[in-house]
Amino acid sequence: MNHAPLIEQLLDDRSHHIEFNGHLSNHVKHAVVALARLGATPERIKDYYDSYATLTTYGYGLEPARPAESEITDDTWQDYLGRRRDFTALCAYFDRKERELGMDEVLRRYLPTLLPGWVGAFTHATIHLGWALDIGNRWMAIEGLAYMTFTYVSCHPERSTAPVEGPADASAVDSLLRIAGAWDADREALGAWARAVGTVPETGPPAGIHPELARSGLQYRNARMLEEGHPLIHRTPSWIADQPVATSWEQLYYAATLLYLSRPGDFVLLHLVTSLHAMEQIAARLPEDLQRHVITCYWTGMVGVVFALADFPKRDKLQALHTAFAAAADAGGAATWAPDWQLTIARSFEEEEEHNPKLVYVMRRMWDRTGGLSVYRHAAAQFTATPALPPSFEQPPTE
Repeated sequence: MNHAPLIEQLLDDRSHHIEFNGHLSNHVKHAVVALARLGATPERIKDYYDSYATLTTYGYGLEPARPAESEITDDTWQDYLGRRRDFTALCAYFDRKERELGMDEVLRRYLPTLLPGWVGAFTHATIHLGWALDIGNRWMAIEGLAYMTFTYVSCHPERSTAPVEGPADASAVDSLLRIAGAWDADREALGAWARAVGTVPETGPPAGIHPELARSGLQYRNARMLEEGHPLIHRTPSWIADQPVATSWEQLYYAATLLYLSRPGDFVLLHLVTSLHAMEQIAARLPEDLQRHVITCYWTGMVGVVFALADFPKRDKLQALHTAFAAAADAGGAATWAPDWQLTIARSFEEEEEHNPKLVYVMRRMWDRTGGLSVYRHAAAQFTATPALPPSFEQPPTE
C-alpha cells in the first residue's frame, strides 16, 4: 500500500501552530508516522489527522499557525533557546539553513547545542525531530529543530561527574537498579525533596523557568528537577564510554521498557520509550563522538524525569521484572506471533490517545530487532490514557 503522497501531504502541512492552549504539544504528525509505520490505511490516517485537528483528547482543537514576528539570523538564533517565542520565524531560519547546508550538516552543526534541551516540551520537540527523521520528511524535521529551540530546557550534561564503574554499572539496567536502590535507602527524604523542588513558589516560578511551564505542572517539575540536579542524576555510568554505541541503545530500550512495565500505562514513563526512539534516530545521523553525547543527554534527562515524579520505582520490582524478562523470548518466530501483534496494532488504531500507536510501533520494532524478546510484546499492550489537566489550567495561557 503506497502511503507516500498522503503522508507527505500531512507531514508538510503548515496550517497549525506547534502547540495549543499554551504549552500543550501538537502531536498529530507523530500519530501519522506511527499509524503509517504500523500499516494503517490512508483513509484511517487522514481521518485521525482531521479529527485530532478539530478536537484533541484534551478537549481543545489545534490552533492556526502564527505569523513570524522577526527574522532570525546565525547571530541571534541562540537568543531564542527556551524563550517560547516566534516558532514560525525559527522554522524559517532552519528552512534557510537546510537549503544552504543540507540536513546532515544542519544536524551536525546545531544538535550539539540543542541536545541538552531534549526534555523540553516533555520530550515532544525531540520526538517531532526524531520521528521526522524516521519517516524521512524534511519539513517535519525543520519543525522539530525549531521546536527544540523554542522549548529548550537543559538537562545539564556538563555537570557529569566521574563515571561510576564496577558490577553495579555493567549495563544500563544495572545503573537503573543502583539508582532505584539509592532511592529505597532514603525514599522518604528523597521524595520530600523532589516534591519541594517541583512545587511552584507562591511568588511564582524562579528565574530561568518560563512562566507558561507553571501552568503545566509536569513540565515545570521536569524543568525544575533538571535545573536543581542531584549526584545520582549527574554521575555518568562508565558503560556510555566503554561499550559500543549500538549496545548502549539496546540496553537503554530494555531499561526504559522495564521502567514502563513497573507502572504499566504510566503517561510519563511511556514518553521515555517513544523519545528514546527519537534520540536513536537523531544519533544515527551524527558522528560517533556525538552519538555518545546523545546517549549521555538521554540518560541524564531520563533519570531527571523519573526523579521529578518524586517516587522512583522500587528496586525489588524492577529486579523482579528483570529476572522475569531478561532471557524471555517468544518461541516460534514472527509468523507464530503475528496474530497477537495484529490484535495489539488493531487496538491501537482505535485509540484516540495517539501515544498508544506510538508505543506499539516502537515496541514492535524492538521485538523484531531483538529476535522476539517477550518484554517488548508485553509492554506494547499496556496502553495509556490522556491525563486530566491540573487545576493550573483554569488560568489562561501566558503567551
